[in-house]
Amino acid sequence: ILLRGFDRQCADKVGAMMAEIGTRFLNGFIPTKIVKTDAGKLEVTLANTSGESVVEQFDTVLYATGRHADTAGINLEAVGVKSLKNGKIAVVNEQTNVPNIFAIGDCIDSADAPGSMQELTPVAIKAGELLAKRMFGHGTEQMSYHLVPTAVFTPFEYGTVGYSEEEAISRWGADNIESYMLEFASLEIAAAHRKRHPSTIIDPEDDALSPHCFAKLVCLKPEKERVVGFHFVGPNAGEVTQGYALAIKLGATKKDFDDLIGIHPTDAEVFTQLDITRSSGLDFRAAGGCGGGKCG
Repeated sequence: ILLRGFDRQCADKVGAMMAEIGTRFLNGFIPTKIVKTDAGKLEVTLANTSGESVVEQFDTVLYATGRHADTAGINLEAVGVKSLKNGKIAVVNEQTNVPNIFAIGDCIDSADAPGSMQELTPVAIKAGELLAKRMFGHGTEQMSYHLVPTAVFTPFEYGTVGYSEEEAISRWGADNIESYMLEFASLEIAAAHRKRHPSTIIDPEDDALSPHCFAKLVCLKPEKERVVGFHFVGPNAGEVTQGYALAIKLGATKKDFDDLIGIHPTDAEVFTQLDITRSSGLDFRAAGGCGGGKCG
């Protein structure tokens, strides 16, 4: 599954755009064997659960298989610190079950809500700073692992903060959630007529790159459409998300976004004028415009 755990619509958009610029995906396959040929190539055998197999040769093989908490060898048992099945250390406010032992970073998980702590460097830094202040500087502030912005640095980036549409519906119910969306192209890319990779072109008259930007606000209707999920796929999505994350953290509503004047003609401007909803069933692909905004 591409970008497991992220908003499915946004993850699929990232995959579709990568495919359009030449990335080839073999969905459902995993490598089972890698053999170096006499010519110095790497011959890779891939198989899926249906018993199908594919054999191809490559110059380089890059593993991107995730990570796990390598805590098994540090003898936590000797001091009584408990870890979870995934090897992570169970904590509450960075404190383990042993009162005078604390932990921060990717090796920890919530004892109360497993899976709710992000494996992100800025998260670990902030948690460590606040912990140090509480222990040695008379601080009282606890680390919040909620509404943490993050970005995936794919060719067209994906930035997000808050809930995916699926998570929001699971928590509050479909009747209480409305999503506002728009798919569009950055002005500079649209003007240059960027083409898709030749392998993806079927009709020579239809070779233009698809609208590569996608914006979505997931709103909680009973709370004046408070925005509980922010999602953007497009150039510099990390930069766009970092700024808007503050609004989400402060409880901004859809009307707050609508009242904001956009900077024209930027991609980020799109969030000031989203008006097509999931429930309307209308086509959310922009018919024109200047980047994320409307042309005057």
